[in-house]
Amino acid sequence: MAKGNLIGVSRYRLQPAPAQVAALLEHCAHARFVWNLAVEQHEHWRPGRKTAPGFAEQCRQLTQARAEFPWLRAGSIIVQQQALKDFAQAMANFFGGTHRRPTWRRRGRSEGFRVVAFAAIPEPIPAPGNHETVGVDRGAAVHAALSTGERLSASGLHPFEQARLRRLMRRLARSERGSRRHGKVKAAIARLKGREVDRRKDWVEKTSTELARRFDVIAVEDLKIGNMTRSARGTMAVPGKNVLAKAGLNRSILSAGWGQLVERLEQKAPGRVVRVSPAYTSQRCSACGVVDAKARESQAVLRCRSCGYADNADVNAARNMKLAAGHAVSAREGPWVARPVHREPQPILLTV
Repeated sequence: MAKGNLIGVSRYRLQPAPAQVAALLEHCAHARFVWNLAVEQHEHWRPGRKTAPGFAEQCRQLTQARAEFPWLRAGSIIVQQQALKDFAQAMANFFGGTHRRPTWRRRGRSEGFRVVAFAAIPEPIPAPGNHETVGVDRGAAVHAALSTGERLSASGLHPFEQARLRRLMRRLARSERGSRRHGKVKAAIARLKGREVDRRKDWVEKTSTELARRFDVIAVEDLKIGNMTRSARGTMAVPGKNVLAKAGLNRSILSAGWGQLVERLEQKAPGRVVRVSPAYTSQRCSACGVVDAKARESQAVLRCRSCGYADNADVNAARNMKLAAGHAVSAREGPWVARPVHREPQPILLTV
């Protein structure tokens, strides 16, 4: 691919016919069979014995097995080799201390297989040509606040689904690990969380498409989400503070799809997304430019003590991003526009 082209990843929902469903289930069975053979090989290993076969040796053994068993040869070698590759990665994660030891796969539970992915370069959405700029502030309560005053949020689990998830989590804690009940509860939890993920992705796709169609320039904060969602647990020697509160904030940030939204915007509107510094965007008055940390009456409300301007804090931050994006565009075309100065509120205005 030519240098400079943007490589995007698209997700497609399959709607297979009954015959195709049977073929897909057969691929699942082959992947499960190969995975379980690899598990069995490693189960026989004991200290002092010869090292269990690795990925390369297992691939050679797979070739021999395919030559001997026609039903295995009828399947896709890519699917079967990928199952071995996934197992090798799972073992590496286990020895690295990040995951549990790989276990047996059962029919009808967590079925799936992997194949070599195909490339799909998404067509960018053409700019509307209206010279409009929008600022987008991402938050935990309001997932996307626009400089136009609109506040958008991804639809997560409904209240009754959240209540069911809490019940399932309590039931999971009481069940015995490895039991049939434990597996059923984990599967039910996975279905609920998968539903939440699907809804978030749907919101990201619709929101990014709408913004790319409505505005020529889209300004977002240049946030380091990986650093923001880092655990506050600390170490045994230096334990962290407010660990539970930080963990809740991390979950809120990740469930809001901050990174996904910007990623899809940059794919759908390449060259039209401007990342601006997040410094003081939540403390600067978008009307007069005064930076005042005390202007935040609450998490949701900003009231400027200099000019009296009041608005939703997230919308105000989005308007600051729109102004910053305008400066960036002006810098490409000519001298910068004068920026709001960082000054204290004027006492004469505070008494008005």
